[in-house]
Amino acid sequence: MPRLADHEERRRAITGAARRVIARGGLEAATFQSVAAEAGVSVRSVQYYFGTKREFLLATHRAVVESSGARLTEALATLGTAPTPRDIVRAILLALLPLDPQSRRDAVILGIFHAAALTGPDVESGDTHGAPNYIVGVVAEQLRALRGAAAAELTVLADAEIILLTLGGLAQGMLTNDDYAARAPDLVDHLLDRVLDA
Repeated sequence: MPRLADHEERRRAITGAARRVIARGGLEAATFQSVAAEAGVSVRSVQYYFGTKREFLLATHRAVVESSGARLTEALATLGTAPTPRDIVRAILLALLPLDPQSRRDAVILGIFHAAALTGPDVESGDTHGAPNYIVGVVAEQLRALRGAAAAELTVLADAEIILLTLGGLAQGMLTNDDYAARAPDLVDHLLDRVLDA
């Protein structure tokens, strides 16, 4: 009996190919033809699964975010049964930094998408807000747990946003400065000392 096509597997293969193409050459390099060649499928297959370039770019962005989410979940699973809010925030931040080859490639791709949201026609600013907003929410929840019910909500949200924005700057800096990469855990600890203990 012939094997039925696994559509999710095919979609993952195509978005994986798109990730490799984008990491090497930016969004401009990610055409139906280049992604099909990288994936070893026909151009028609890419069009069948994604329809438009915008759709396969957004699916690729989601795939990168899902990889980051999986690393975050793994990091939280190592914390044991009673982690402190600081432990949780620290694990989240370190899981999202480009500390290994895969997360480094993902950080490059996310940087490319960020630039495209500012300048390109294929990605809009709102297309990339979901993951950062989620991280702000998770960090804010830990800040509330740390500070108690009396914590001012605007301050909690502002501190969560500062943590996220600092994380983004550190991640981008790590891509071009090995010194930042080597000191990333210490820099994260310093950030948490400043924000959580304030």
